[in-house]
Amino acid sequence: MHNFLYKVVLKDYYVYPEIFKIVGLDDVTPKLSILLYRYMCQNIVGSEDHVKRIRLMNAVRDDIASNKKCIFITSGSFGEVLDMRGSDLDIMFVDSTAQVYDHEHSSLKFNPNIPHFSIEKDDVKAGFTHLRLEYSKDPNVYKYCEKYKGYYYLSSALFKLLYLVNDKSTKLHGPCIFFKKDDIDCAFCFHCKTWLSSAEEWITRPNNSWPSDDVKQSIVKHGVLFVPIGVKESPKEDIEWRMSFSVGEKLLIHSFTHTQLLCYALLKIVLKDLIDSCSECKNLLCSYFMKTIMFWLSEEHPQSIWEPDNIIPCFVLCFNRLIYCVEHSVCVHYFIPESNMFENKIEGRDREILLKKLYSLHSYGWRCILFSDQISNFYVSMLNVQNKTHRVHFNEIAKILTSKSFLIAHHSYNFRIRELEYMKKRTIQQVLCVKSSIKHIYKNYISMWYKMHSQEITLDSRIGDNRYRYKQYKSCLGSLLKNVYHDAVSGWLMIASLFYKTKQYRNALDIIKYSLSKCTHEKLFRCRTLSDIQYKTLKLQSFQKQSFESMQKVMFIDTVLFPKNSTLLPDELQMVGSNDTHYFPSTAYAYFLNFLCDHHLNNFTQCNDSLQVLELVAKELYLIGDNCSITGAFTMCGYGYLLFGNKKYARHVLLYCVEKLPAKPYNNTAKTLLAMC
Repeated sequence: MHNFLYKVVLKDYYVYPEIFKIVGLDDVTPKLSILLYRYMCQNIVGSEDHVKRIRLMNAVRDDIASNKKCIFITSGSFGEVLDMRGSDLDIMFVDSTAQVYDHEHSSLKFNPNIPHFSIEKDDVKAGFTHLRLEYSKDPNVYKYCEKYKGYYYLSSALFKLLYLVNDKSTKLHGPCIFFKKDDIDCAFCFHCKTWLSSAEEWITRPNNSWPSDDVKQSIVKHGVLFVPIGVKESPKEDIEWRMSFSVGEKLLIHSFTHTQLLCYALLKIVLKDLIDSCSECKNLLCSYFMKTIMFWLSEEHPQSIWEPDNIIPCFVLCFNRLIYCVEHSVCVHYFIPESNMFENKIEGRDREILLKKLYSLHSYGWRCILFSDQISNFYVSMLNVQNKTHRVHFNEIAKILTSKSFLIAHHSYNFRIRELEYMKKRTIQQVLCVKSSIKHIYKNYISMWYKMHSQEITLDSRIGDNRYRYKQYKSCLGSLLKNVYHDAVSGWLMIASLFYKTKQYRNALDIIKYSLSKCTHEKLFRCRTLSDIQYKTLKLQSFQKQSFESMQKVMFIDTVLFPKNSTLLPDELQMVGSNDTHYFPSTAYAYFLNFLCDHHLNNFTQCNDSLQVLELVAKELYLIGDNCSITGAFTMCGYGYLLFGNKKYARHVLLYCVEKLPAKPYNNTAKTLLAMC
């Protein structure tokens, strides 16, 4: 047998020892480190430029979605730009309708129009506090307070119930409300704009140049958040609030070198894929502990060690610290050292089981990461060490388009933005003033704003005189023309919808024809693996030089979205509920709208042709990604056949949909239509 094929079995994974000779045995670690760094960039986290791009997109989205009453903060792994397998999307809604302050550091002006709460840390575990009501002219505030020792304290338990929906679509998840349909954890919290005395030690604590003074000042200037959860089984649990340094931690992670970020990603992979895979170890550790370990090590060691050719020793350093923390049952909070996060958690038998697992992994050294299927083909990738720029670019575009978190954040923004007309002027100023790298992102979100705004403009022919209706029509058309910026097709289809709603069927058909000419195989859309033809297109130098937002306008096909009570939703689709939000894949919607126009023009041959193509588009999933879009395509097709008087075909299509998507949330509409067949 050829020596190169000799395999050393490492549990279920195979390592080719001769590869070490290929890269040079004497200095294998630096070269291996660079290869691992490159592998992590290309396959898991993304390049440094990709990370910066997503951070900018998150920052702009948060900025536009925030208003005077509520600050919108993208949090969780996605907020840290570690959108890996199993990553979560958390959104923090910071309530700005109340003022929270620390007596020891308060220099805030008194606002008589909002409630005031003071921070009270006496007789509370480190890292937690009470929020004592000091002033409120609104008597309703007292409904959410509990009286204790003669004072009123805001109840964290009652506060969360404010946002809990009774239809079982939400549930409590720690300090968050979990929205099942969107798969989002939302934390509703309060903000203290001054730094806390209990975290003062962090400001003056010596470090090895990390974090920098500028980063520290930014964190201190922001202050602290308070999330609604108390110490478990504490007698005052319901009136305790946990201090949250989420924004500060986000700023710290943004100040990481890319090597630090990749080390953090490796720790998360070890946690999710290797430690949590053991049922007895699951949920003993969490990502927050990994992040805390990264912060302490980054502070203790010079920045010079966090280099690509040193990523393996850096990871081993982090993993060794994790073992040390478990051995001593100590994981000290980064901002509040008095708080040991392992207290009453990592001890006794749980600690012994966890240590056994960690020691087992540690026996393989850094190669323990190869037990994760996310990294198990690392050695194979070493055989092709070329760093092709177009392949990196392709992988990063694919990562954005297939990211569940990115899709959820995108949809969440769509509905937040409807409330923000008063911010339009400030956003346009940003577009005119900021540097081009951010300008494109703001333009993209402004375009999305017009998509939502245009669907709130009244088009009812029974309201007002001709002049009023013409003014409304021109306003809607103007908004829709601005909406064509953010993708190649859906904006034009919204214009076609306006023409259809105003009975301009031939104009609508012209726009639909133009839209369909753009629905070609190389176009990009969400939630599907990218094809070879898409790879070849993105390989072109012209696309590699474009920003993601600019490329999106030419190459991306978004879903056609109709929010609740949209004035542009065709009447024929309102039978399934105007109070519902509708998502339709652009290609399928184009053929359905084509059918409706021909139906009104009595072009029956063309009607039948449109329905047949629509059915083919739905079954072949042509430019269709997620399950909601698949449902939308089949729903339109089935309903089209019903309108055309062909109940047999309608039933056939709808049954196909129900069989393809048996999960209840996706086939409710199809079942409703089946009852009509």
